[in-house]
Formats: sequence, C-alpha cells, structure tokens
Amino acid sequence: MIEVGALRALGAVAGLGTLARAAEELGFTASAVSQQLKRLERQVGVPVIAPAGRGVVLTPAGQAIVNSAPEVFQALERCVEAAQSVSEGTPRGVLRVVAFSTAIRGLLAPTLRQLAKTAPELRVHLTEQDPDQALRSVEAGTADLALVHDADGLPAPLPPSLTQRHIHTDTGDVVMSSTHPLANPEPLTAADLAGHAWVTSPPGTVCHQWFRRLFADAPVEPDVRHLVDDFATQLALVESGDVIALIPRLARPPLAEGLVSRPLQRRPTREVQAAWRRSADASPAIQAMLRELTRG
Repeated sequence: MIEVGALRALGAVAGLGTLARAAEELGFTASAVSQQLKRLERQVGVPVIAPAGRGVVLTPAGQAIVNSAPEVFQALERCVEAAQSVSEGTPRGVLRVVAFSTAIRGLLAPTLRQLAKTAPELRVHLTEQDPDQALRSVEAGTADLALVHDADGLPAPLPPSLTQRHIHTDTGDVVMSSTHPLANPEPLTAADLAGHAWVTSPPGTVCHQWFRRLFADAPVEPDVRHLVDDFATQLALVESGDVIALIPRLARPPLAEGLVSRPLQRRPTREVQAAWRRSADASPAIQAMLRELTRG
C-alpha cells in the first residue's frame, strides 16, 4: 500500500523541483525523502522522478500519482472529521498554520491568546512561509491552514482543491519623527512626500511595490537612503529624524515616543486571506481558528 508520507514527499518535489528543497519544507533530510520516493517506486513498479539538470522532474507516472493524491488526502480528512464528530465537534489536536511574518505578528499572535480560552484542547503550530509556499504546503497536506496576501494587488492563484475566506485588509502609513515637517494630521499625497529622504523595504517585497506605486507619476525619483527588510530596524532609522518610512499596520509595533504615523490620501492596501483544503471545511480546529481571526 502506498504511504501517505510518500505522496506528500512526491507532491513537495513536484512543487519545488529538488529533493533538498522538498526535504526542507517537509522537515526531513534529503536522504529520507529520497528513500520515501524509492519505496514508492517499488510499490508502483515504475519510476516517479527523473534527473533534470540540478533538480528532478516527475515522470508521467509520478505526475499521475500527484494528480490523484488530493483524493487520498480528502478521504483521510473525512476519516478525521468522522472521529471528531463523535466528540461533538470539539476543536482538539494539532492545527498546522503557515503564514507570512507580519500576519503571524499582527493577526495570529493576538488570536492565539483568545483561542487558548475558547479551544483549550487545540494546539497550534505556526510556520513562517511566503504566500506561494504556504498554498503549496496546504495543498500537499503538510499544513492545514494558510494566511496569504495578494501580491501587487492581484490575488494569489488558488488551486482548485483549496478554498479561502477574507480575513483582513492591511493598510500602509508613513511613519516619521514628531518633529518632521510632515507631522500633521492631514492625509499625505505623493507631492507632499517629494524631496524627503526614505528608508524602504528592498525590491521584491510588497512594501517596496507600494512605495514604487506611490511615486509612479512623480517627476523625480524619491530619495531612498536605506533599503532594510526588518520593520523594527526601519523604525530605529526613522527615530534618527533623517528619514521617513512606509510601513504596513500589521507589521508595525507600538511606536516609540517621538514617532507618529500619518495616513496617505491614496492608501496602499493588501488583502489577507485564509486558505484551507475544501475537504477540511468541517474541521472543528479550522473553524475555531477562522472564528477567532474574523471576530469583531
């Protein structure tokens, strides 16, 4: 009989392209993943992967197995749900959640405190992952629930085996010293911000996309003094009084004395969604987490 772990290993290899990256996502060694796939090949009687440059690709047989694997995971989840229904739907066991860093800080950390009261028999295991990887983990069955955000204003493509719910709309504000010339309560425009020095997130991040879009129609390039990925470090540089920063509210810790945040007239936003397998809709653990995330 095919092992569930081997199905998950093959799905991870299909999504990531190498045994090493699949092993890292699954929490195993590359050797362990290789052994799982060799056992799978012995069980089905045909190769499931083939070398391709520095990585591997699935053979037609391997791809056929990956295509059929969601049905196996769904059947297993129905077994779990049947067992949980006997206990009247009490959330218990382990819920594996994957999410981007600021969602963990701004949404999940506060939620865990309340969840401990409303679902004391439930344990939550959090892993930080970017949205694309998080969706792959849920689809492959190595995670139960993902928090993802839209990239550059476009929703992440959702595999057909998953469903999602809107959780939160995150907004960016400009943070500056309280003595800065722009430190007034009026919403700021790109024209207001022209000529001021900045610390911003590096290219490739959502916040850098927000920043570039803010100045898309500006006649001159903004004065970027620092590129820093960590928001606490950005705030430390803002405290010096020399620069200002565009920071998402989810990512923003309580501001130190002497710092203020100011809204933008054209607010940059990103939508945060929770995603899970359709076959796990009735999971008491997932529903308990969703209730707390959307409370209020």
